[in-house]
Amino acid sequence: MKPWFSMLMKNYLAVTLYPLGIYVQKNISVKDLNHEKIHWYQQKEMLCIFFYLWYIIEWLIKLIPYKGNSYYNISFEREAYSNESDERYLKNRKKFTWIKYIKVNKV
Repeated sequence: MKPWFSMLMKNYLAVTLYPLGIYVQKNISVKDLNHEKIHWYQQKEMLCIFFYLWYIIEWLIKLIPYKGNSYYNISFEREAYSNESDERYLKNRKKFTWIKYIKVNKV
């Protein structure tokens, strides 16, 4: 029997479930792992449950202006995608940095 999180990751390279860990499909790039680490910090500072509540609410709100691209325009994803290539980003990151990525404009 496969672990429960393997069902969640069917179409994903990795998933971050604070405080349980970051689960990855085989080998992923440093960039993708860094993306998940950014989500780890976001979840930690939002006490996990508030991260998921905000994530779902923001996704629903952004469904209207962004249609099929609402996922890429969620503030948490914007921060992660914008900084995933910078391996030093988390060392200098200030708490709640994702807030500056909330604004609605086409990406």
